[in-house]
Amino acid sequence: MSEPIGIIVLAAGQGRRFRQLAGADKDKLLADCTGRDGAVRSVIEQVLVSLPASQGRRVLVTTADRPQVIRMAQAYGFEIVLIESAGMGDSIAAGVKACPELGSWLIVLGDMPFILPSSIERVVAGIADDCVCVPVHEGKYGHPVGFGRRFGPGLMGLSGDHGAKPLFAQGRVVEVAVDDPGVLWDVDIPEKLLFK
Repeated sequence: MSEPIGIIVLAAGQGRRFRQLAGADKDKLLADCTGRDGAVRSVIEQVLVSLPASQGRRVLVTTADRPQVIRMAQAYGFEIVLIESAGMGDSIAAGVKACPELGSWLIVLGDMPFILPSSIERVVAGIADDCVCVPVHEGKYGHPVGFGRRFGPGLMGLSGDHGAKPLFAQGRVVEVAVDDPGVLWDVDIPEKLLFK
């Protein structure tokens, strides 16, 4: 895909399950973890490092109470979109609304630090106007997910806690097989900070 792409990182979720186990003041996005390259960084920095330098726009959607996440994203060249809701649908809509003129969008979850850059590149390469491009590992759909131009209105219309999965039925789904368990690995509890 050579058209400009919007890379949208969702970082507004409050990580309640993680906080229940690690402590109410522990933000999973700021927790240290060892990336697949061997470097120790925060969860959100591992995500930001893995993303391609975009020929489009790079947007991180978060809440105002995360100044460290905001500074980190700005250091990596991301525009910041602040929202008040932690709902995934609200986050996706806000991110796409920040760059509606683009031909496609890659939706990236801020708590998935172990995805190989090569898997991300393969998803980006598979995006077309009329399709959703999704990585598949061992028969399961993973992240990040790419959406072509046709899905812009649907993405901007999302709200609440519901993500974009219902949009899969509105066009072609291109499955990209990857040998990468990282596409399924989100850090929802502290023990998931250690990738196996």
